[in-house]
Amino acid sequence: MTFKKIVLFFFFLILYPLSSQRKKTDTVYVYEKVIVHDTIYLEKPLKIKPVDIHFTPSVISNPVPVQQYEYISLVDTAKGIVIQARKFEYGAEAGIGLKNSNWAKESSQKRQQTGFNAGIWISRSISKRFSIMLSAHVYYWNSTFDLDANKAETWLDGYYFTEDRQPLLFQKFNDKHMEYALQFKLFYEWKKFRPFIGFLVNQNVYKMQFMVPENNVLNKLDDFKSKEINFGYSLGVQYRIMPKLLLSLEYQEYKMRNISLKNSSFNFDIFKTNNTFAERKISLGISYSISGW
Repeated sequence: MTFKKIVLFFFFLILYPLSSQRKKTDTVYVYEKVIVHDTIYLEKPLKIKPVDIHFTPSVISNPVPVQQYEYISLVDTAKGIVIQARKFEYGAEAGIGLKNSNWAKESSQKRQQTGFNAGIWISRSISKRFSIMLSAHVYYWNSTFDLDANKAETWLDGYYFTEDRQPLLFQKFNDKHMEYALQFKLFYEWKKFRPFIGFLVNQNVYKMQFMVPENNVLNKLDDFKSKEINFGYSLGVQYRIMPKLLLSLEYQEYKMRNISLKNSSFNFDIFKTNNTFAERKISLGISYSISGW
């Protein structure tokens, strides 16, 4: 019995350290460091400096040149920030100009008219460097001469007759007029400069005044107006002085073909057919971008 007790005692001494080592091996997971990654949502653009936060840098889609940063818009999403380039932009423009016309070359030595204009435009980017624009303008041109039969003799003085033989007596005429124009332009972006070429359609509303018959008596003043549609081209350049503010210099040229002065009550044309008048103008303007999308 004593030997058995001794054997069991030594057997216990041997197995006990082994069992202790196995227990220590099982508890090694207590010291394992567990890292939990969570999703971060950006609700507002905050000026913060992240500390011990690891994330994948955002990828910018549709990058644009530095000079076009005003066309960038930010969109918050659950996956991060998406930067998009604005495709459309609209604004307003105003300016002053000079017009050279051979309309009244026999009546005035001063052939350059001064005037001013205002308009609106919408633009769309079609590539990294190119964009197109559609604009609508209204021009007001001052007079360079004044023909008034009541004050002095003019080369238009006298009686005229309609096709149904009604008499008309010339009264007044000058080249002060309104002009309405639509333009389509193609722009090229180069640093702060935007050279362009364009196609234009316009209408000049000239007026001539006659004494017309009323109840067979020549005692009523009435206007005869031009309403022809003219076609031409334009060249120019814009310079960006601020992100939304541009200066523009533009040259336009077109021809007024078969111009006539009409009145809805009288079938009459003081000018001969197949006449053509050339007009050229240069203008300096300032353009402001209101918004875009």
